[in-house]
Amino acid sequence: MRGNKIMKKVYVDEAHCLGCHLCEYNCAFANSGLDDMVTALKDRAIFPYIRVEGDGKISYAVSCRHCDDPICVRSCIAGAMQKREDGTVRVDKSKCVGCLTCVLVCPYGAVVPGPDGLAGKCELCLANSCGSPACVRGCPNRAIVYEER
Repeated sequence: MRGNKIMKKVYVDEAHCLGCHLCEYNCAFANSGLDDMVTALKDRAIFPYIRVEGDGKISYAVSCRHCDDPICVRSCIAGAMQKREDGTVRVDKSKCVGCLTCVLVCPYGAVVPGPDGLAGKCELCLANSCGSPACVRGCPNRAIVYEER
């Protein structure tokens, strides 16, 4: 977010989260580059950029908050983590050296190592063909929303 510009972000209402993990599967599929969910996910480790946490009584999803002043961007030694003009924080995989400092410094645990050993994080499905975050579309209880606040 630059100046007074408000951007859409993913928000979670833990009161409505069932802890079903469908957001994780939809995210992993959307970012797999494959056209078939079974081929993309069955009998494979998944690497979602959203993660369901909880204690059995309360569940909630953790994903990138696209911070105003992201420490992951400031700590990236290769310049791979970038704050874009639209307010999103994205990873330039061609620059990432796999040091994973961004994973260590993210206060929300939202930057994760990907299957390629490089940093990965929620980019709001802007780089794939989804058009809107797959986790939001796949949440059966509408606990995850994509909106301006």
